[in-house]
Amino acid sequence: MTGALNGAFPDQLSLVGMVFYAYHGAYAEEQRLGQRFKVDVHMHGDFRCAGQTDDLDHAVNYASVYDVVRAAVEGEPVRLIEALAERIAHHVLAAFPLVGAVEVAVEKPGAPVPGVLDTVRAVVRRAR
Repeated sequence: MTGALNGAFPDQLSLVGMVFYAYHGAYAEEQRLGQRFKVDVHMHGDFRCAGQTDDLDHAVNYASVYDVVRAAVEGEPVRLIEALAERIAHHVLAAFPLVGAVEVAVEKPGAPVPGVLDTVRAVVRRAR
């Protein structure tokens, strides 16, 4: 992420390994039966004030981030995990002004692929 690397957003706060059940997918069976989705969110910004004051009012409340991500994942179904990652990134940036950039990874461990694999993952990086 360019902004995070050049010092514009020196700090990172991450929520890793969130798991939700939802009905996203390109195939009718996926939309009907649903499946698990794993989400990682890495938020970048200048979080110095939170560290210096130890005050939640100056921080990104990660419980609230979790709620925003859950609502995005469990909301209206989409066909592609890229679209889901885009939705999550948009909602996180819209809801948390301290976040200057975000990286969202969405995994679909049960992806309908004709072979053996651990997961399918889409990653998007967005900045203000």
